[in-house]
Amino acid sequence: MSKDFNKGIRQRIIIVQILIIAAIFLLGAKSFDIQIFKAKDLTKKAENDYSRYITVKGERGQIFDRKMNKLATSIDAISITACPRKIDNPGTTAKKLSTILNIDKKDLQQTLSTNNMFAWVKRRVSPDQARQIKKLNLQGIYFENDSKRFYPNKNLAAQIIGFTGNENSGLEGLEFKYNSVLEGSALKMRIKQDGNGGILHLDKEQKTHLKGNSIVLTIDKKIQFLSEQTLKKTVKTHRAKSGMALVMRPQTGEILSIAHFPEFNPNNFKIYDNTLYRNRAVTDAFEPGSAMKVFTAAAALEKGFAPKSIFFCENGTYKIGSFTIHDTHPYAWLSMNQIIKLSSNIGSAKIAQTIGEKTLHNYLVDFGFGNKTKIASPGETSGRLIPHNKWSKIDTGAISFGQGVSVSAIQLLNGISAIANSGKLMKPMLIKKVVSSNGETLRTYKPQTIRRVISEKSALQVKNMMGLVVEDDGTGIKAAIKGYSICGKTGTAQKALKNQKGYSKNRYISVFAGFAPKKNPELAILVVIDEPRNGYYGGDVAAPAFKTIMAESFNYLNIAPERTKPQKEATTLIASLTDGEKN
Repeated sequence: MSKDFNKGIRQRIIIVQILIIAAIFLLGAKSFDIQIFKAKDLTKKAENDYSRYITVKGERGQIFDRKMNKLATSIDAISITACPRKIDNPGTTAKKLSTILNIDKKDLQQTLSTNNMFAWVKRRVSPDQARQIKKLNLQGIYFENDSKRFYPNKNLAAQIIGFTGNENSGLEGLEFKYNSVLEGSALKMRIKQDGNGGILHLDKEQKTHLKGNSIVLTIDKKIQFLSEQTLKKTVKTHRAKSGMALVMRPQTGEILSIAHFPEFNPNNFKIYDNTLYRNRAVTDAFEPGSAMKVFTAAAALEKGFAPKSIFFCENGTYKIGSFTIHDTHPYAWLSMNQIIKLSSNIGSAKIAQTIGEKTLHNYLVDFGFGNKTKIASPGETSGRLIPHNKWSKIDTGAISFGQGVSVSAIQLLNGISAIANSGKLMKPMLIKKVVSSNGETLRTYKPQTIRRVISEKSALQVKNMMGLVVEDDGTGIKAAIKGYSICGKTGTAQKALKNQKGYSKNRYISVFAGFAPKKNPELAILVVIDEPRNGYYGGDVAAPAFKTIMAESFNYLNIAPERTKPQKEATTLIASLTDGEKN
């Protein structure tokens, strides 16, 4: 019996050993199958669960002013992500998040109801939103480092710079125009996640190489600020609808400022009316009024007339067909100098009739009217200048003093700058250069002469006429700055009636355009005030703003006064240019 018992034990041991060996063999076979035959499929499955491909965009390049002050940059931000697989109640989570993030609850709930390991909830949320969500301590909701567009100077130059949308792509202004330069490169990149779906690793060095290029503007932050502050005060003082103020270097075409009012903050652009977004100095056209008279005079000088050439101004009333042209004051005989100084509509019409519509049209085209300047800003208008063979008799006269023709602010300032620049028209410059993310200059933009419009002699004669405008009895006396020889021209244009012929009797555009100093102009400035209600003459509304911007800009740029003689002597000297003229 003892032998039978021992034999049974041994048999059981053998059976157990066989089972153990079989189990080991099976485990080994399974392990071999997993590691050799199914390794690739299982690895792929694991990667799908704990890693994924996402498209990573490089940080957007910056926008600088001419002195490398930041106008648009990118700052650190938080984006909200989710691991839907870890969320027990998508409806409750979606409700809490949608309230804070102001996004559609149903769409979010659908996103959170999937069996995915990763999903975007919202990109680049505000710090306050991130704080509120962190306090909720929601399961399956995570916070990732990101970047967002930021405008450190808030309203400053907003219409020039524009802004970006939710995906950091440009929607307005230079952000839109130069989006392909600024946005950098995109790369499809694998990211690793932890068991909860949070991002574990993102190759920061690789992302740095994707950073966009930056652009350097011709804008001067200080002059832009001075212009905006002066314009704001002017629009409010005269209870106007809106206004623009532009500053340019006549010899290079560089734009130092383009100011608008009303303004908006691109950091929070959605709360503003979208009509405030556009750069109206480039996109909108208006009838410039008497500011056009200097171009009429320039054309006449080129055709052989002299500053002392005289024209009969009909004592204030002049009929052309069924139309009647009026002057603010009745004048008999006026020289061309006096026509510009006193801003006679009839005198300007007489000049235009004498030189002919074809000559006037051709010189206006040469000064840039009727064509885009091709400034680096989106949505530019070409204005409106109809062909001379379609002009009626009244058109020739009206266009000579700024009615029946429409211009953009940048066209008008560029034309005035051509006179300041001894007759040479320059292409307006808004971009100075493009630089890489490491500071290397990739492209430099240089001043570009478009053409010579008038001779140096004619340009000097027009300058002298414009100098008379800001002297005693001139329409622009309020633009005069002690110690500097200012050249300017006023404009007061009645606005055309909407959907009917004729002009409004109580809606005006007030204009003053000019430059200084006369001999070597450093700055050309244009001020346009739309529908002022407290006064409306260009010499009363726009000229004082011109004076303030010019004086403060000269002070900032350290441009010293040019005159050593008393103002009265200087006035006598300029007046002597008109000796012998008939009044």
